Amino acid sequence: MTLEILWSRLISIADESAATLLRTAFSTVVRESNDFTTVLLDAECNCLAENTGGIPSFVGMVPSAVKAMLDRIPVERWRPGDCIITNDPWIGSGHLPDVTMASPIFHRGTLVGFSGSIAHMPDFGGSGWACDTRELYEEGLRLMPVKFIENDEEHPIVGRIIRDNVRVSDQVVGDLYAQVAAQRICAKGLQQFLDDTGLDDLTELSVELRSRAEAAMRTAISALPDGSWCASMDADGIDEFETHIECRMTVSGSDMELDFDGTSQQVACGINSVMKYTYAFATYPIKCALDPDSPRNEGSFQPISVRAPEGSILNPSHPAPVAARQLTGHLLYGVIYQCLAQFAPRRVVAESGSTPTLRTVYGGVDRRGNRFNQALFASGGLGASHRMDGYACTAFPSNTGVGSVEALESVSPLLVRRKELTQDSGGAGKFRGGLGQDVEIEVRSDQPVRLSVMSDRHKYPPRGILGGRDGSRTRIEFSDGTRPHQKGRTVMQPGEVLRLHFPGGGGYGSPAERDPAAVADDLARGYVSAHAARSVYGYEV
Repeated sequence: MTLEILWSRLISIADESAATLLRTAFSTVVRESNDFTTVLLDAECNCLAENTGGIPSFVGMVPSAVKAMLDRIPVERWRPGDCIITNDPWIGSGHLPDVTMASPIFHRGTLVGFSGSIAHMPDFGGSGWACDTRELYEEGLRLMPVKFIENDEEHPIVGRIIRDNVRVSDQVVGDLYAQVAAQRICAKGLQQFLDDTGLDDLTELSVELRSRAEAAMRTAISALPDGSWCASMDADGIDEFETHIECRMTVSGSDMELDFDGTSQQVACGINSVMKYTYAFATYPIKCALDPDSPRNEGSFQPISVRAPEGSILNPSHPAPVAARQLTGHLLYGVIYQCLAQFAPRRVVAESGSTPTLRTVYGGVDRRGNRFNQALFASGGLGASHRMDGYACTAFPSNTGVGSVEALESVSPLLVRRKELTQDSGGAGKFRGGLGQDVEIEVRSDQPVRLSVMSDRHKYPPRGILGGRDGSRTRIEFSDGTRPHQKGRTVMQPGEVLRLHFPGGGGYGSPAERDPAAVADDLARGYVSAHAARSVYGYEV
């Protein structure tokens, strides 16, 4: 009971840090769309606790990022009040827009831990958030580990470099200082925790918490049969270079290995997923499927090993472009669950319309002469499970929020003309995939607006599972019927309208097994058309 109380309190410290970041951030990416995380680490850089609603891919990346920071800046040079930052994709979280920050936490003169955070900036220079880059150097300003705050003061050179190389410097620097505030709240919380508990450091507690988390995952894996299972999937990729992912899942006692040998080679397009991102989005779905209830920390992922060939799209070599790495990394849960479905079908969900996420980024000048750079965060439908329909417009395995339409319109010359569920978009099945949505965006600026599109699922829809039907496909077009490149940049003219369809999720099980009462309810709610009810489910209207 005491351990549970201590663990819960550490999580609350991370949650309070997260609340600080959320409430003091300037950009809608953080404030509205939840694209951040906060983490508490011990003095050996082991993750102890994370904020409850953090981005899952970020959490597994912070410990190794802080260790890499210590390789560049030795621990004896870290002082109270310092904040070290980096956005290097191979050190941080996989692409340049994400800034990783860490601060030392001292208690009675001794280093007892680190506070860590990652936040997605509204801009970080270069091409911005886009797919159509050929190498990393085009994608933005790259900062190797450096002190942004030193002895409680902003480093003048580092601060000036950032301000002079980003499009919306007020928002970017505001978000950086929100991270600084979050780091300090985390430090104060841990210091108070140590005072209240009488502990001198976190060493013994850290070992116990991580061992408990590891034991929980090992117990879950041990319940599975030993053996190897394979699955594969295809995605749109870039032009003629389609993405192919191979996965072999091997269970041996309490250990699991995921091997992606046979996956596509890296490409000269920003859809490459660095190994850290691949590891995070391979292990997190396993945690969700096998051990969803116990709190997670670094120990949760110790029983799982991940391999991907160097030079592949899941483990690219520097300086591969990686800005839109989510278009590949988010796909992994689908192929992993296809493996699991072969021997643990009640543990999985079908593929989601938000894997990968469809993102559009808009930039330019509004009618008042102010610069803006805004990303539209929205989601397709969640895949169905063995016990229920998928949720409509719900992100997974990422958990970024949708954000307020009004907030987007208030900071940009964009009007959301339409945002509604799409009938028949969820894959049919015993349980139906969650519905996707249609969104229409109109430019209300007097000047052209830059548009960056990052999308997939135009050719290969979210797949159903165990007899379930596929969800809908992505559709993107302008009001005149022309279509932008699915992974490119273009310009929207004043008054132009962009129409986006976010796909629905895949279905679970045969449609012939669906409860007629559920079909009738879908008809009444408008989720399914009368034609689909008759032709797919055999339901007479």
